[in-house]
Amino acid sequence: MERYRNGGLTMKIARFVDESWQVQYGVVEPSADGRAVRAEVIEGNIFGRFSPSGVVVGVKKLLAPVSPPNVIAIGLNYRDHAKESGMAIPEEPVIFLKATSSVVGPEDAIVLPAEAPDEVDYEAELVVVIGKRAKDVSAAEARGVILGYTCGNDVSARDCQLKRDKQWARGKSFDTFCPIGPWLVTADALDPSDLAIKLLLNNAALQNSRTSELIFGVDELISFLSRQFTLLPGTVIMTGTPPGVGFALKPPKYLKAGDDAVVEIEGIGRLRNPVVGPDGRKG
Repeated sequence: MERYRNGGLTMKIARFVDESWQVQYGVVEPSADGRAVRAEVIEGNIFGRFSPSGVVVGVKKLLAPVSPPNVIAIGLNYRDHAKESGMAIPEEPVIFLKATSSVVGPEDAIVLPAEAPDEVDYEAELVVVIGKRAKDVSAAEARGVILGYTCGNDVSARDCQLKRDKQWARGKSFDTFCPIGPWLVTADALDPSDLAIKLLLNNAALQNSRTSELIFGVDELISFLSRQFTLLPGTVIMTGTPPGVGFALKPPKYLKAGDDAVVEIEGIGRLRNPVVGPDGRKG
């Protein structure tokens, strides 16, 4: 396992169930097919002092990398996505919250909700995980409060969001509507300012952009958010989605049972989630 670089830990950190059904944090080395089959167990607190223990165990199932106290999301943060949504380019970040009960991990199913199964959309996003309590930090200080980065899918019931409720809380927060994973890449190992980001639906690339297209970059977002709220350790920040979302396509393309949704971000990995109907069936 890669140990120390630039004075800090440089690694992919996973939260997982081991072969004895214990939930652990560990450092993973993905196999050639992108799966984590072994992990070196971490000693200590990932939001404090921690280090690899030297004990290697098998990975039975990857979980969401953290169990967040808050999920803060940013809307309309790619210029072309704002345009395709028919919205003005925002002058400051557009903030909304997703229920923490919507968080799931890699390979977990996105369940089309019985209350709103017909216009469920995908949104590939770079996710930032906060590592230490942060309030009123400057943009220059922002990187110092980041634990790491992962992939996210801001799943959205567009009929609830745009027509039925005309606000975002329910449409963004149904159970399973916040897949994140597959692991965290620690902050010192990755520069988030220009990464390729894609959404593959049934192997077709429907979103394909770079994080350099963000209107408000990671440092600016963290500084802005920390002036509004205290950012607690483990807070998940979803930074916005690029153009190509399903409701903006002609004709619209919504998730359906049997679909396979993959978020792929350069330097991080692939977050895959199958889609099932309200009854749990794939079709």
